[in-house]
Amino acid sequence: MVLIPLVITQVIIADFFFGNHWARVHNTLARSLSAEITTMMNFIDNGNFAVAKSMASDIGINVSVNPKLNRPAKNDNSSMVAGRLAKHLQTTLKRPADIYIDRGARLVFIDVPTKNNKIATFGTSLHRIYSTSTEMFILWLIGSILIVSILIAPFVILHTRSIRRISNAANRFGRGLDAPGFKPSGSLEIRNAAASMITMKERIDRYNRTRTDMLNAVSHDLKSPLTRMRLAVETDSMTKENLLQEIDRMSEMVNGYLAFARGEIPEIEQSTELPATLTRVARDAAPHKKIELDLPNEPVRFYARPMALTRAFSNIIENAARYSKKKIKITERDTLDFVEVIIEDDGPGIPDEQKADALRPFVRLDKSRSDKTGGTGLGLSIAQTAIENHGGQIFLEDSDMGGLKVRVILPIA
Repeated sequence: MVLIPLVITQVIIADFFFGNHWARVHNTLARSLSAEITTMMNFIDNGNFAVAKSMASDIGINVSVNPKLNRPAKNDNSSMVAGRLAKHLQTTLKRPADIYIDRGARLVFIDVPTKNNKIATFGTSLHRIYSTSTEMFILWLIGSILIVSILIAPFVILHTRSIRRISNAANRFGRGLDAPGFKPSGSLEIRNAAASMITMKERIDRYNRTRTDMLNAVSHDLKSPLTRMRLAVETDSMTKENLLQEIDRMSEMVNGYLAFARGEIPEIEQSTELPATLTRVARDAAPHKKIELDLPNEPVRFYARPMALTRAFSNIIENAARYSKKKIKITERDTLDFVEVIIEDDGPGIPDEQKADALRPFVRLDKSRSDKTGGTGLGLSIAQTAIENHGGQIFLEDSDMGGLKVRVILPIA
């Protein structure tokens, strides 16, 4: 992901930008040397060899005229280095010229026939027609890729190791196993992905525990009334009214389980304010209790799912009404960032070590799970789910009234 784009970019830059640049430089060098050789050949053809030699000395060229030379059978006219010079000489001299390159000595020799059938040889540095910056640039190009590769290798190894750890952990999670020691590591994005996967695993585990608890609760809560009903039918010891009460009780429990299993019905968010909802719910849920309301005259409005909030506060207030002695107090406090609703009662409260269990589904603090205490252990759990789905939080605390204080915080934005 890093090296391949880097190499492709470097090759494109070298081919399109520096390639054109080198072509222009080499063409200029060849044209300049070709013009100098043509000028000196004019002097030589006119019998002014001394002038040509003096000019060649001034511009760093060694010139000589020989009757015959022992050269290789194949010249370098068609090579990449001498090709441009050969074309320019062909155009300016109007006669063939042979170019030979001594790569070891970094020299170039140009043999041009004179008018009297001799050979004029011009020797000069290879740098006159070819820029060695070409090789240097290629070396720097390769070197920069190697340096970048060495520098990014540790980071790539660390990131790929983190991705492999996430993959292994996800594979274990998918098989229902834990991944001991797995912690988010690597870049910010990889850590976020790992944290999301851990959160997903926790939610799946909580879902499975909830379903297991539900099955246990269903088994326990339905077994007792079914046993009593069977015994009553066999011994004729229960009246019709009592049987109907047992059936109603079982129907209530089953409906509660089904409501929890189905979850919340999708609902569109609406602009909502809480005082009217809290007042109505308190009146319906606790008609025989003294309700003290401390609500703002100009409440803040925020977007929420009103049916879900009504269900949540109804469960909380019904729980307070079930255990309170005489009084329930409901308070709303609005701020710029959140709405805080406090519901207190003067009942027995909940010990600190049992507050966390009170929010778990299908958990009733009455270990006997007696019919007389009512409830299926779902009220506060459903309320917590609705509050958390709104981005809020629910806390169980001790009230100054002696009972339980349920504090709900809902964000406005």
